[in-house]
Amino acid sequence: MKTSKEAYLDFVKRLTHLISKNPQLINTTLSNIFTMRLIGNKTHGDLAEIAISEFINQFMYDFKSLHVGKDLFRAKEHEEDIRITNEIHNINFAISLKAYGVGPLQLSTDKHFRMFPRLKTEVCPITDPKIVSALFEDVAFSGFSNVNVLPLIYDEKKKRCNIMVFDFEKAKENTAKICFETGKQHQKFRFYDKSDGFICEVRYGDKKANALQRGFWTDTKKESALQHGFTSITKGWIDYSENRLLVEMFAHALIATQSGHAKALENLKIDIQAQKENVNI
Repeated sequence: MKTSKEAYLDFVKRLTHLISKNPQLINTTLSNIFTMRLIGNKTHGDLAEIAISEFINQFMYDFKSLHVGKDLFRAKEHEEDIRITNEIHNINFAISLKAYGVGPLQLSTDKHFRMFPRLKTEVCPITDPKIVSALFEDVAFSGFSNVNVLPLIYDEKKKRCNIMVFDFEKAKENTAKICFETGKQHQKFRFYDKSDGFICEVRYGDKKANALQRGFWTDTKKESALQHGFTSITKGWIDYSENRLLVEMFAHALIATQSGHAKALENLKIDIQAQKENVNI
């Protein structure tokens, strides 16, 4: 029987295949998601969770998705936003969806503040492969290694998006050196490849610190981080466009009655069904 991690990796393969065969589906969805930035700078993040969850339900056969967001997992101090069921194997797993602009990307908040103190016990720079491997296997990193992070990285100026999976095993295999560094904003431990290319970092910040001051971070502007830490589901950047009609629809929906919503929903379902009939598997 497959583990939840294996089920997640199978899901990633299936999603990658679906997108490669039907790029129009993800292009439409991403265009609608990032159009929400016209409403508010942070609006797109929460709506992305809802949109990707519904995308899975409508277009990924054999998978069922439930958006749990803040009401369930976060109340229990978990970071995942979407719960997915592989209906063939009846296995549940969860993903943490992150919609970030290209650049610094937080992979884990390290809520229990365990990564940084664990790294402080070692003498830096750390270059011994056995010590590096032991650190990644340490219980302090277990919370992150078990989180399935699915980032939607967008470049607003160029109107493009890249859906990337941070591969914990890939980062571990390519980390050749860990250095302790101080800066104007954060103390941090930075992880480098054998050519001194940046992969990721652990920032200082105890339980009282805000989320930007702690946790496990990377940077999607750095080629070395992309090469040694990520796998792209979209096989690189894909273009999206703003859908201003969607903003107008939201404006009308917010002052319409449930009766009006019901009629609009029926038309939307007809449109989605038409898309599903043209899906290549």
